[in-house]
Amino acid sequence: MSITLSEYLLLSPEIFVLSMACLILVVEAFVGDRYRHASYVLSQLTLLAAALISGSLIDTGAAVLLGGMYVHDPMAALLKTSVFLVTVGAFAYARSYITAQGGLRGEYYVLGLFAVLGMQVMISSHSLLTLYLGLELLSLSLYAMVAFDRDSATASEAAMKYFVLGALASGMLLYGMSMLYGATGSLDIAAIAEAIAASSERSLVLVFGLCFIVVGLAFKFGAVPFHMWVPDVYHGAPTAVTLFIGSAPKIAAFAMAMRLLAESMGGLMVDWQGMLVILAVLSLAIGNVVAIAQTNMKRMLAYSTISHVGFLLLGILSGTEAGYSAAMFYAITYAVMAIGGFGVIILLSRAGEEADQLDDFKGLNDRSPWFALMMLILMFSMAGVPPTVGFYAKLAVLQAVIDVDLLWLALVAVFFSIIGAFYYIRVIKLMYFDAPVSSEPLEINTDLQIAISTNSLLVLALGLFPGALLTLCNSVLA
Repeated sequence: MSITLSEYLLLSPEIFVLSMACLILVVEAFVGDRYRHASYVLSQLTLLAAALISGSLIDTGAAVLLGGMYVHDPMAALLKTSVFLVTVGAFAYARSYITAQGGLRGEYYVLGLFAVLGMQVMISSHSLLTLYLGLELLSLSLYAMVAFDRDSATASEAAMKYFVLGALASGMLLYGMSMLYGATGSLDIAAIAEAIAASSERSLVLVFGLCFIVVGLAFKFGAVPFHMWVPDVYHGAPTAVTLFIGSAPKIAAFAMAMRLLAESMGGLMVDWQGMLVILAVLSLAIGNVVAIAQTNMKRMLAYSTISHVGFLLLGILSGTEAGYSAAMFYAITYAVMAIGGFGVIILLSRAGEEADQLDDFKGLNDRSPWFALMMLILMFSMAGVPPTVGFYAKLAVLQAVIDVDLLWLALVAVFFSIIGAFYYIRVIKLMYFDAPVSSEPLEINTDLQIAISTNSLLVLALGLFPGALLTLCNSVLA
């Protein structure tokens, strides 16, 4: 199989990230503690350069490469660019955490880059085999990152739960793929879609395969009732790892859902739409209600993630181009909000101690009015309060659901969003109206100040001017 120069250009983001990840791995093995920052600098330069390469390919037409294993299209280019930029923010927060805690080293960035490579492969998959390989590369990197702090019993327990449940979900996904292959005779996404469209009646094997695939997808999203790993992993993992898990992989999970459901099994939309309705409603209900009872900020944000996944699934289940673009917009903007929320936990943390309790946020306005304002913007955005981007993300999804005559589903989503606003506003109340637990001044390095300020102001700017990103999401799916 020969690859032309033009095809190498389309493969360049993956080739570049893989080459740099291997280079940084070697650099990390040989540099001493004095030059330990080299891994961070090289990783950030890698991500920024990859974002430029991928962003330049957004206007390039769709092409299938590597014998049908890989596809480049505008959607893939936009999602990869978003993953790179979100990971830049995640690494910026992580550096401050690593410096303060002193327990993690440069391997974090290497594992992070290999996880990003796995996301790239997932996003550009045109075969079930490629999709599964990308998913496993991502998953194995995340398992190692969760267990990074070997001295923490909580982190080890979280990594074990994540690994066992993740292996179970991967097995179910693989079993569903095998049934899909048995029913259609192909692993190629386009060929599967053609076989389903040509079939006069739905095969029982196809429907069973679809069920297993939806279960695997639901686990990767963290949708109820396959959410049991989310609060424990978010709580047990170091905050720098939780921040990474809760952001960029959600964009890759959206791409996986698009490749598996919208592109390969669009002919079975009646079947998977009903399944996603159940997952979405349960995620909205359980995520928002259980989050109210949490006193740990990371667990609260974990259940918040589950509720946001419910909204993301609403866009996908609509089955329309407007719904898909709304879900894409939601996935990208939620990743930006998520890294900011966990970033403020890193901001308040001290050496050897994580500020992950709600009480740690008491009186933040007295200690730092600016960063209290930044956190207020992030909480309002997650709650869906205008003019932040969270409001427009929810509005776009609800509009797509209403357009397909599922008004009752939109009303359910609005109802649980109102309930969910309580625990976001509670954090704001603690920051502005409660006395601080600690009078110690915040020790904030310049990198962290810039990262949080840029992150929060970007959330506000995307809310004030959402049109550009919404238009871009619409255009790449046209």
